[in-house]
Amino acid sequence: MSDSVLFELDGGLAVITINRPEAMNALDIATKVALRDAVIAAAEDGAVRAVLLTGAGEKAFCVGQDLREHLGLLGTSDAPLRTVAEHYNPLVRALAGMNKPTVAAVGGVAAGAGASLAFACDFRIVADTAGFNTSFAGVALTADSGASWTLPRLVGHARATELLMFPRTVKAAEAAQLGLATKVVPSAELATTAREFAQRLAQGPTVALGAIKTALAYGATHTLSELLDKEDELQTLAGASEDHRIAVNAFIAKEQPVYLGR
Repeated sequence: MSDSVLFELDGGLAVITINRPEAMNALDIATKVALRDAVIAAAEDGAVRAVLLTGAGEKAFCVGQDLREHLGLLGTSDAPLRTVAEHYNPLVRALAGMNKPTVAAVGGVAAGAGASLAFACDFRIVADTAGFNTSFAGVALTADSGASWTLPRLVGHARATELLMFPRTVKAAEAAQLGLATKVVPSAELATTAREFAQRLAQGPTVALGAIKTALAYGATHTLSELLDKEDELQTLAGASEDHRIAVNAFIAKEQPVYLGR
């Protein structure tokens, strides 16, 4: 894995860090490849029960595409035109589609594809000094990395249209009001708070949490009748899990359950 992406497994929690603070965690090709592969590996690893995605340094979570590299390749290579299919799409599919919770710890600016990555996570713990900026239209591009799917579901169609067509920095307090931030915390407390939040998810009933995530995504694009059938399927899966039996036994015994993630 490239040094521009760090991977740590801590008690079922995979912590993935975009590690280019000198470039505000901009995504050059090497970083996109490493980040894509790290997220896919976390999604496929049974030992991983939750994922925390963050960026190194205090200035940025991720400012999206590395435009210096991008400019150098424009007109000389088809790499800029392939990056959505080769890097961003599989990355976002893995991040949003994995059957385990994902948390973004957003310190500093999250812009362009960086904002999209945060939107693709289930939760966003945001520093009070941070902000979101879609930025795509500002460089004459359309939304990618799932923003045109995730953003309307977070803030509504009309507000998403405004934020995409008239990019601006949405600061942390407004992000909380709009529904972009799950929780806003002082910058100095971001790393600790986000890890504790994600670790709670990693210690939870993984099968059930994954099923909740699947049901919500399915319900967004299917009828009620279809969703009811899906809920039946997912409840059968969760009900057969070892964690369900642990939870019921703990409830009867008036104890706190200790889940195994299976």
